[in-house]
Amino acid sequence: MFGLFRKNKPVKIRSRNENRKYGVAAKDMNELLKKGCKLLQLPSSGAHVCLYADGTNVTEEFFQTLSDNTELVLLCRDQTWSGVVCDIGLLLSADRHADGLIEAARGLLSDEQSPKRRKVLTDLLRNLEDRSELECREEDEDWFKGVDARFKTKSAYMKFNCESRIRGYMKEVDAAAKATQKAKVKVEVLKTSKCLAEMLKTAKHNGCYFDRTEKEADRLCTRAGWFTCQGSFEQEVCPSLHSINPYSSRESRIVFSTWNLDHRIEKKRTIIPALLEALQNHRSADVNLGYFYRLLFTRENLKLVHIVCHNKGAHNLLCDTSEIFNSGDAKQKGKGRKRRLV
Repeated sequence: MFGLFRKNKPVKIRSRNENRKYGVAAKDMNELLKKGCKLLQLPSSGAHVCLYADGTNVTEEFFQTLSDNTELVLLCRDQTWSGVVCDIGLLLSADRHADGLIEAARGLLSDEQSPKRRKVLTDLLRNLEDRSELECREEDEDWFKGVDARFKTKSAYMKFNCESRIRGYMKEVDAAAKATQKAKVKVEVLKTSKCLAEMLKTAKHNGCYFDRTEKEADRLCTRAGWFTCQGSFEQEVCPSLHSINPYSSRESRIVFSTWNLDHRIEKKRTIIPALLEALQNHRSADVNLGYFYRLLFTRENLKLVHIVCHNKGAHNLLCDTSEIFNSGDAKQKGKGRKRRLV
């Protein structure tokens, strides 16, 4: 019975058009919206709340997991918020590298729709890195709440987090192999699965992508731990410039779990079916496993995207048929049997 009574959660809330934040305590989202709209004098119809840090929408379930004093933005029906990187006022007052930030901010404001925004964001983040290093210190007990005790550093956990995602892709290949019905084909599919697993193991499951201590060429973040959304599969850059630093706080670490390593050429719809089709009449040795490895597990085909930019519809991108086999002979065999490889 006592589980019905929730403790009020204190948060800090602001509107989209002002920097001042207000303290509000609420037991659930309904109460938060009611109090927030009254305090900020906003219409309640269609009002919604998102994280100030990166614009993630706050649902009832998510609200209950927030840390005390989490900063939120209350939005009207048609308003959106892309995160702190769009709050130029905060950036200009938050860092000691004022001159560089002012110049970058002016560029962002005057040329908002230009591809140069990506470079501007990069410059802003680099200027903030010194401060971020302090915010992202390893001696952060709150950050490690809910994390297995075997992880002693943030980088170690983030590396494991990335490895886990990549291992999940390998499990899907294994499942497809085990589901193969024809005995002869199944033998080749299992060989292929084993080879891909060994290649992945040698690469340490590409956990370096989330590890800020790795070399710049190997990681997806800055040395301070900032990640930038790479946009939907069909985009060159993220138009909203979503960014997040999961190293900075427990809240950001949790939110980062909603970001996706999205396959441009789709894993389930295209890559795995193409691999299985190639093995219907060929040995695993005939198939270019390096190509399929890159499509399944590497940045050649993976894009890190904010949940808002994750397009779950069909991507309609196909595997390159000239890359599927190791030799011209194998490709000719495939053509001779009139097998269509997607």
